[in-house]
Amino acid sequence: MADILKAALLDDAKRPAVIADLTALVDAEVAGKGGVSGAVIKTGYAAVKKIRPGFVPHAVGSLLPGFVDALDPLWAEHCSAGGGDFSAFLAARPDRSADALLGVTDARAKASSRESLKKLYDKLRPNAKKNVIEALPRLGKVIDKHAAS
Repeated sequence: MADILKAALLDDAKRPAVIADLTALVDAEVAGKGGVSGAVIKTGYAAVKKIRPGFVPHAVGSLLPGFVDALDPLWAEHCSAGGGDFSAFLAARPDRSADALLGVTDARAKASSRESLKKLYDKLRPNAKKNVIEALPRLGKVIDKHAAS
């Protein structure tokens, strides 16, 4: 079952579409943020996209293999339970799902030799889990779309 998820998301022929859909997910999540913190996120995100236009798809592509590995146990459990809507499956396990995904970014940040990147990550990390949990329904839909095709 894990091979199905890897094949669906990491196959060379499918990977560009997966990255495009996940980049669109990030764009939608940022656009949906409100309040003062949402304005800060939107401003920072817009600045990153303006300064380095391909940064978000590149980052998504770079993190994708780790995310797939992190989601494998959840995907296998989902399939063993009969499949269906992976969004609902992830949303029913918000802490476990978010912690699995954030483990990938935590490890990447820790391994970085760029101190400025580490400081920025450490500053953003306290709110990351809430943001990842909010994104789980969209993430599940993207995975369902590509795992079914």
